[in-house]
Amino acid sequence: MTTAFDPIVLGGKPLTSRIAMAPMTRSRAYGPGAEPTELMATYYAQRAGAGLIVTEGIQPSPVGQGYPDTPGLHSAGQVAGWRQVTDAVHAEGGVIFAQLMHTGRIGHPSLLPDGLVPVAPSPVTAKGRVFTHDGPKDFVTPTELSEAEIRQTIADFADAARNAIEAGFDGVEIHGANGYLVHQFLAPNTNRRTDSWGGDTEGRIRFAVEVTRAVVEEIGSERVGLRISPGNRYNDIAEDQPAEVYEALLAELAGLDLAYLHLMEGPDRELTARLRKTWPGTFILNPFTYPEVTGPEALALVEDGAADMVAFGALFLANPDLPARLAVGGPFNTPDAATFYGGDHRGYTDYPTLGA
Repeated sequence: MTTAFDPIVLGGKPLTSRIAMAPMTRSRAYGPGAEPTELMATYYAQRAGAGLIVTEGIQPSPVGQGYPDTPGLHSAGQVAGWRQVTDAVHAEGGVIFAQLMHTGRIGHPSLLPDGLVPVAPSPVTAKGRVFTHDGPKDFVTPTELSEAEIRQTIADFADAARNAIEAGFDGVEIHGANGYLVHQFLAPNTNRRTDSWGGDTEGRIRFAVEVTRAVVEEIGSERVGLRISPGNRYNDIAEDQPAEVYEALLAELAGLDLAYLHLMEGPDRELTARLRKTWPGTFILNPFTYPEVTGPEALALVEDGAADMVAFGALFLANPDLPARLAVGGPFNTPDAATFYGGDHRGYTDYPTLGA
């Protein structure tokens, strides 16, 4: 029987286990350059015992930023900053992928440089508010991307992927989940286009497919993963019948031989099983456990074949040596939600390890 503690080869790269660290925004890339810091290098290196680390969301372009103090991968300074992170992780024997996250309509002009405003497939304002340096602000109506701007955004993803490899990452994960730009193209309530980038299933999956193909052409399929979250209503997304769209998306991508598909699961386990069956490659599952964090019981998902790897979020945040703790059944540090976003080392690099 295969267990989560068994090794696996991911995109030709051997991993020590099937336990992944899920991407988690931490908002600690301070300064106008949105560059990673030495503290961030410490944070990721502490968690290098994961079979795979997927970083926090990294904007591929200035307009792709949706939250304060999130890092980018579109400047020389950012590449240099990430190099200290990847060097630190590799020194500890870890494998690390950069998650490329364009937030689309989720954001605010006050977070963007040079008079930029958020962009989206269609000019549909998200319900809710976003946190900025000046406190919470209502979402604004995004600018609808033109054909030329869509092409440029696809190129931005490819450029950021190339920068990721230059920065020493083992690969990249395209963020197609959680109501951000790729997801906005997939969802009918945010993509109201009538051109070839919307209108029907083929049109709505086109952006995700072309971004993935462009990134594959830039850095190779073995270095590319994709994250999706079918039916996830986060960030005012409405996908009442997601199966058709996501089965079509996976069918279109199946021949690219990607490193993995990463599913952030909703409450529909039947849909998870359908997509697992559809996908021919490595399947990473971040299971639906709301309102609880993903816990040790998720290890069984590998044993019963529901996934090839399982991703842990908040539990990895609070337990830098999580695989070792899972192997002996705990104990586990409790995540401190008050320090999730922004701040200093507290609630970031000061969680104790076993025996500390």
